[in-house]
Amino acid sequence: MMRPLLAAFLLGIALPVAAGPIRIKDLVEFDGVRGNDLVGYGLVVGLNGTGDGLRNAPFTEEIMSNLLERLGANVVGEDFRPKNVAAVFVTASLPPFARAGARIDVTVSAIGDAKSLLGGTLVMTPLNGADGQIYAVSQGTIIAGGISAEGEAARVVQGVPTAGVIPSGARVEREVEFDFSGLQSLRLALRAPDFTTAARIEGAINDAYGRRVAEMLDAGTVALDITATGSRSPAHVLSRVENITVDPETRARVVVDQRSGTIVMGEDVRISRVAVAQGNLTLRIEEAPMVVQPNPFAEGETLVVPRSSVGIETAPGTGLAEITGGASLSEVVAGLNALGVAPHDMIDILKSINAAGALHAEFLVN
Repeated sequence: MMRPLLAAFLLGIALPVAAGPIRIKDLVEFDGVRGNDLVGYGLVVGLNGTGDGLRNAPFTEEIMSNLLERLGANVVGEDFRPKNVAAVFVTASLPPFARAGARIDVTVSAIGDAKSLLGGTLVMTPLNGADGQIYAVSQGTIIAGGISAEGEAARVVQGVPTAGVIPSGARVEREVEFDFSGLQSLRLALRAPDFTTAARIEGAINDAYGRRVAEMLDAGTVALDITATGSRSPAHVLSRVENITVDPETRARVVVDQRSGTIVMGEDVRISRVAVAQGNLTLRIEEAPMVVQPNPFAEGETLVVPRSSVGIETAPGTGLAEITGGASLSEVVAGLNALGVAPHDMIDILKSINAAGALHAEFLVN
């Protein structure tokens, strides 16, 4: 029998590697220390005939008219239909503690029937937050992520030419009002809520300070008393707390990707003693029509006589194989590999084992 690790690789089963202690900053989100999403509606110009068709995207003509009027050009009643402009949505994420004058990246996406944004320039576009306030202004040349070429009867597209990015394409104009330095307490929100992990974070922080400064509120929240730490500011507290390491606890989980045949098992996956039989049924139908002709100079006509061959073959499979209860992940993988089946067949076997109640893990299928 192959070694468990090599066999798992051949069958598409990925084995997790023990991560060891993890920093708290990689396990939690600090209350108040988060970004804010921004969105804007703008116009891209300078396209090489790949912009919106204004008959199909009237909003492009409207925003272009409004822009030209703000710049002093009166186009009311004029009939203009350029092909080098496109209406776009501009999105960005305002990082926490971003200050006025800082620059952030933006993503530009066409919303009309433009064919490509390659080489276009985004005209000054305000970016609004959820409260309707303008927090940044974006402008610059777009770096498109694809390419498109076409002729009279054929077209080829690689990537997504109707979307692109502008690195450092927006300047922050307004700061998010948040008095971080005045906080007396702070909450740590676990990205993967778990009572055991929350308790370990609480214990690790209290051990680091030598007194009770952290308290677990629930599986996803640990409260931190800033005043009890005796530090000068919340920033000093977080700079120390975020680098404390703990051993996180994870749920036993099996994740299956049916499209690629990938199976990922968590370290704590267990399988009870179970017997599995697996085999393949092949149905083969062959058509070999035969032409029948009359004798020379005889009366009659040529006919095509159908001739079919139908057969059913059953592969031997594995018979009824027993998988003993696995006390470790290596034993579980070794038992599954003993069946000697392909990854996609292994997925069906795992589904059946889970349905039988012998798989003691959360079973997720993508």
